[in-house]
Amino acid sequence: MNDDIIYTEKVVSKRTEILFIVLTILFLLPLIWRIFAGSLDLLAGVFLFFFCFFLFCSLNYRALLIRLTSGSLKLSFGIFTWTIPLNNISECQLDDDLPVLMKYGGAGIHFFFIRKRYRASFNFLEHSRIVIRLKRKAGLLRDISFSTCQPDEVIRLIQAAISANNTA
Repeated sequence: MNDDIIYTEKVVSKRTEILFIVLTILFLLPLIWRIFAGSLDLLAGVFLFFFCFFLFCSLNYRALLIRLTSGSLKLSFGIFTWTIPLNNISECQLDDDLPVLMKYGGAGIHFFFIRKRYRASFNFLEHSRIVIRLKRKAGLLRDISFSTCQPDEVIRLIQAAISANNTA
């Protein structure tokens, strides 16, 4: 697989970052209260769990990195990375025809069914999304969608890279 970079983008969301930080603090405060009250009980454990979960989210989902090379498309969200070989992409298009719950169902990485096709979604809520349809399943996945600030440009570059890859 070639590593010549065609396109890179770092997608961030201040709203998502603020949301995760607020939720982290919302669970930290009652955790501190329970600890100082001397009550290390189940409720303190619940507060600790959600504090750790939202702290992880606030650190891990700060930026989505998109990297397109002549051989693959790589999506990285913190410690999670997904690489799609270009020869496994059948089509690429704007992902704008989603049910409301799926469209606004949260930021980060999600897995769900859309029209009987299992999909992974790397997304922020306020950015447009692109969906990649795979020729061959990647495990259970048949589609992968991701947020970008420049959807038309990314779609054009992916389609051009696929065409160049097919002729090579």
